[in-house]
Amino acid sequence: MRVGIDNYGLLPLRLTPLETLEWAVRNGAEGVAFSGIEDRPLNKYSSAFLREITKYASEHQLYLEWGGGQHLSWDISRNMKMDISQMNRYVAEEAAELNVQVVRSCSGGLMRWHSDGPDTLEYLANMGKVLKQLKPVLKDLNVVWAIETHFEFTSFELVRALEAAGFYPGEEVGICLDTMNLLTMLEDPVWAVNRMLPWIVSSHIKDGGVLKYEDGLRSFPAPINEGWINLSEIIRLLSLQEQSINLSIEDHNGSFDLPIHKELFLKEFPDLTKDEMDRLLEVTVLTDPFKKKIENEYFNRTIWPGVCETRMQKNIIELKALKNKILYA
Repeated sequence: MRVGIDNYGLLPLRLTPLETLEWAVRNGAEGVAFSGIEDRPLNKYSSAFLREITKYASEHQLYLEWGGGQHLSWDISRNMKMDISQMNRYVAEEAAELNVQVVRSCSGGLMRWHSDGPDTLEYLANMGKVLKQLKPVLKDLNVVWAIETHFEFTSFELVRALEAAGFYPGEEVGICLDTMNLLTMLEDPVWAVNRMLPWIVSSHIKDGGVLKYEDGLRSFPAPINEGWINLSEIIRLLSLQEQSINLSIEDHNGSFDLPIHKELFLKEFPDLTKDEMDRLLEVTVLTDPFKKKIENEYFNRTIWPGVCETRMQKNIIELKALKNKILYA
C-alpha cells in the first residue's frame, strides 16, 4: 500500500506527465495516478511518449495508474449521445503499453441535480452496455476499468449495476474510491467503503466534510487530516484487501449544494436511509464551529492555483504518517 498523488491536484501547474512524475519524486510521493491529461490528443499517444513515462517510473520505483476512460456514452454537458468506444480503446491500449493495470473511468456527474436528460436508471443501463462491449478489450489487454465514485452513481447503484452486467470483483471492472465524493452523494464514506470493498481497485484519498445551511447541506474537500472523514478506518479496510491498493491523493477547492429539504431531490436517492442521513447531520455538528474557516479556505476555487502545490506537499506527509500509524502501530 503506497502513497502517491493523482495529477488532478496539480492541474493548475500545467505539468506534463513526465514533469508530474518528477514532481512526485521531489516531494516524496511513491507513484502517480493520472485521472486524465488535459488537452490530450484525440488519437493514441505514441509509443515513444509512453516509453518515456514507463522508463522514468521504473527507474524511480513509482507506481502508475492511467486515466481518461469513460463509462457513459452520453455527453452530460450537452445532453446528447456520444461515441466513446474508440477513445476507450486508445486509453486501454496506452495502459497496456505502460504496463499499467488500472484505468480510472469518469463520465460527468451531478445529473440528478437537474431535471433534463435521462434518469439514473437509464444512465445505469447505458453504463452496463458500455462495459459489456468493453470487456473483451480489457480482458485481452489485462486492464481493469476503475469506475470512480464520482457524482453519477451511489455505491448502492454501482454495485448493483456491475453485478447486473455480469461482472465479479477481481475481473475486468472495479471501482476507484473517491472518499470525499461519497459525501456529495449523501453517503457516509466508511459505510460506503464497506458496501463496495471487494470491488475497490484504486483510490482518490481526499478529506472533507459537510456544512449545514437553511436550504440544505454543502459538501467540501479539505486537506488530509483537516477534514471529518474517517480516513484511518478507510485505510484499515483497504489494507484488508488481498490486492494492494495504492493511496492516491486528490485535492481541490470547491463546494457542492445538497438541497436535502427538496422532496424531488431526495427522491433521486432511494437507497438513502434515515440512519445514513443522521450520520451526515452528525458531521455538520462537528464542522459548524469551523464554518468561516471552511468557507474561506476550502470553498474558494479561485485560490486553488496559489495553494495547490503546498497543499499537495503537506497531504503527502500527512497521509504517509496516517498510513504508517494504521499499518504499523
